[in-house]
Amino acid sequence: MSATAPWITQQAEVLLAQRGHAWLLQGPSGLGQYALALELARAWLCEQPTPQGACGACGSCHAVEVRTHADLSVLMPETAMQALGWPLPEKAQQELDDKKRKPSREIRVEAMRDAIEFAQRTSARGRGKAVLVYPAERMNTVTANALLKTLEEPPGDVRFVLASEAAHQLLPTIRSRCLGHTMRWPEPAQSEAWLAEQGVPAADVPVLLRAAGGRPEQALALAQAGRSAKAWAQLPKAISRGDVAALGDCTPAEAIDVLQKVCHDMLAARAGAAPRFFDPTDLPRTGSYESLTAWWRELAQEQKTAEHPFNAGLMLESLVSRARSALHSAS
Repeated sequence: MSATAPWITQQAEVLLAQRGHAWLLQGPSGLGQYALALELARAWLCEQPTPQGACGACGSCHAVEVRTHADLSVLMPETAMQALGWPLPEKAQQELDDKKRKPSREIRVEAMRDAIEFAQRTSARGRGKAVLVYPAERMNTVTANALLKTLEEPPGDVRFVLASEAAHQLLPTIRSRCLGHTMRWPEPAQSEAWLAEQGVPAADVPVLLRAAGGRPEQALALAQAGRSAKAWAQLPKAISRGDVAALGDCTPAEAIDVLQKVCHDMLAARAGAAPRFFDPTDLPRTGSYESLTAWWRELAQEQKTAEHPFNAGLMLESLVSRARSALHSAS
């Protein structure tokens, strides 16, 4: 996020007023779990913190900003670290550079062991240490168990913040050792104002916010990916025509997300309910309830392998072909 959203700042202030060595931030994706986790870590390490959070001007804040803070350990899948600009450990980076393996989509147990060793060290700047884990549900059982011991008996000056978009997938023992915070949904007017501040065109703001299910971070991501209100409105009917180009800039996982939104709204319309992601006039008036229900089940199945498609192009063609079939089925 190019500027900290006001609803993140407000939540940070509430959490910073409370004591505790470990927080678990939880809620659906797109509500700012990572942004809030980073705000907490930044404030804990800040040389001149205020009740509202970090000062943003000291050496510690600068070190967090440029991803070089000696007292901050960030635990993420390597794919997330690359996307968010965090440097990988030297050994892991060398393995990727040498094409020995692909970036991990899970939090690796080696990274967790490094973080546990980091937790035992003395603070370099004298403000304690922070460990940020995101998305926490990407820890496998071995990695989570490695963290558990340190959460149970934390060294005196280390604090943890775990951010999750699927907290139910975490070990109950991990959840029970953290203070829980459920992410707050921002008000639509607050989200719209913030999106406008990020440079999203005024005409696109309400449409993209709706497309993102009310999640402002996801709405901003859609805008940054080149989606416009007009392009979003045209998607359902383009898919109904079998137009693969409508999803040409999507990964298989992103395409499935779009198709699930189309299918959801088509099913809602068939049941006499209001669509959630599209305007009712954007939806084709085709597809039976039975065919749409079957399509929904197929999309849920496809979602399980979307991150590892055999051939992304062929998968997109197959997804759009199946969508066209479902939308034109009479029974």
